[in-house]
Amino acid sequence: MKRVVIFLSDQLQARGLQHLLLNGFNIKAHIVADASGVGQVGEIDALFTDAITLAANLRCFLPRQSRTIVLTPRPIEGDGSIAFLAYSSTDELIAKLSDMISSRRREQDAEGSMLSQREVEVLRLVVSGCINKEIADRLGISINTVLTHRKNITAKLGIKSVSGLSFYAMMNGIVAPQ
Repeated sequence: MKRVVIFLSDQLQARGLQHLLLNGFNIKAHIVADASGVGQVGEIDALFTDAITLAANLRCFLPRQSRTIVLTPRPIEGDGSIAFLAYSSTDELIAKLSDMISSRRREQDAEGSMLSQREVEVLRLVVSGCINKEIADRLGISINTVLTHRKNITAKLGIKSVSGLSFYAMMNGIVAPQ
């Protein structure tokens, strides 16, 4: 998880969760005091809150419901759009956070590996500024094959622009930022 936000009604609990995420999982989390602070953070991977804050700021959470995690003392059944993380002790919270974080990391690794090795090579050359003919010459393939790889990359990632592909490649460690 790259961008984690904590928006809880209890600031002591927020500081404790922030400390737990940083020291236990090496995840830096931002604490916000109100709904406007959530909007200022930008794109969020996970948003921790409690039931009171969720109910009081529903408009803030609706657009982010798939990334919202509500901490509760008792299990709550939901429709699946918002995750409810029930815990009765710190040890149980740590165990459940560990499961959740490792699951999300596996999902992110699977997303990053959905490109074939050849598609990654083509992506690196596209990002470095090569045109289709140069890519074909460097990889020893036809221009039509390059076009097919580029079409597959676009379809898999949903990114059409070279700048978008460059950003994706940098964020996923395919190329190093320069």
